[in-house]
Amino acid sequence: MFNYGAGNLYSIRVALEKEGVAPSLTSRGEGIREADALVLPGVGSFDQAARVLPMELIRGVIRSGKPVLGICLGLQLFYSSSEEGSARGLSLLRGKVRRFPRSVKVPQIGWNTLTVKRSSELTEGVPDGSWVYYVNSYVPDATGGSVAATSNYGVEFPALVAQRNIFGAQFHPEKSGTIGRRVLQNFVRTVKR
Repeated sequence: MFNYGAGNLYSIRVALEKEGVAPSLTSRGEGIREADALVLPGVGSFDQAARVLPMELIRGVIRSGKPVLGICLGLQLFYSSSEEGSARGLSLLRGKVRRFPRSVKVPQIGWNTLTVKRSSELTEGVPDGSWVYYVNSYVPDATGGSVAATSNYGVEFPALVAQRNIFGAQFHPEKSGTIGRRVLQNFVRTVKR
């Protein structure tokens, strides 16, 4: 797991340990290169996280085929930019991160449903209409092949993405009960392949 000075590191660590994973925490390049997979956790500011990420190192590791899972803010960092600030993201997926429309209360805090758009490694065993837990004010404005499931909160947005070895959940799987656990199990299974 990458530590960019914010995030829900403890809850993600505990959730992964329940799946038989021994996660390590790093903020240095050596840890990223040596890991079997990379997790970019949620919670925090896009600008703060983007400014401390070793962008080129992470892009290179992902290009080499190493699986990466972005959770909430971690998923948002896959995109080129965010309305939350001026820093550049990883530009791994097409789209930008936008604030929810003014028509809804921000942040979105609570349970929301998933609409499964296509079969992917992350959606295996995740029924359409499943409930997941969110805490977010920003979401990717993205469509296309990477979107595996969506949710709707004033606007339809990507809830799960999967493209090659890049995986992301805009919701918090570590707080989403059985469905969240299934998503983490699915990711762990892709790492072990």
